[in-house]
Amino acid sequence: MGAGAQLTVTDLRRAARHPVDHKVIGEHRRLGDVHMHVINLSAHGFMVSGELEMQRGERVTIRLPEVGRIEAHLIWIAEDRAGFQFERIIRVEDFMRMIDTIQPNPRLRRSR
Repeated sequence: MGAGAQLTVTDLRRAARHPVDHKVIGEHRRLGDVHMHVINLSAHGFMVSGELEMQRGERVTIRLPEVGRIEAHLIWIAEDRAGFQFERIIRVEDFMRMIDTIQPNPRLRRSR
């Protein structure tokens, strides 16, 4: 019985988001491979830009550097952006290594 990430929207909004420019291919049950452009990441989720043929609540599995495969569900969608919440919170150490890999330019990273 997986409980998943039990965070409130307020908790999620407080999470530090890091701007990135990272393309991933998500695995979706109905759509198969879904190309997504991740524009920011936190330990709790991510935001993508571009059109998606998904609805709120649908799930997708993506692969991230240092983290590996992780499932997320769509929480909101507005125009050409969408926000996903991870099923589990990424550990701080893994998250910081992932950000260093995805966003190698230290000037573009948020301060820690």
